[in-house]
Amino acid sequence: MAKYKITFKKSVSRDLRNFPKKDIERILGQIDLLAINPRSEGCIKLSGQEQYRVRVGLYRIIYEIQDSMLIVQVVKVGHRSSVYKGN
Repeated sequence: MAKYKITFKKSVSRDLRNFPKKDIERILGQIDLLAINPRSEGCIKLSGQEQYRVRVGLYRIIYEIQDSMLIVQVVKVGHRSSVYKGN
């Protein structure tokens, strides 16, 4: 299986800025795993959208998969209580 390239929306760096360091490390570790298999176990397709989400503790990573170009774009990272609002 080919490895996907990970890209980030500009707003993701702002999303991560306020998280504790240990949580950021866990989130970035999970994002690295998406490059190997973006549809791994625990990944859920969001209804009505071409986006997926994966859980990392209390946080969610929202991302899009572009299979034709082997790209995973991380769209948003946030606390589970607020990550879906405005999406």
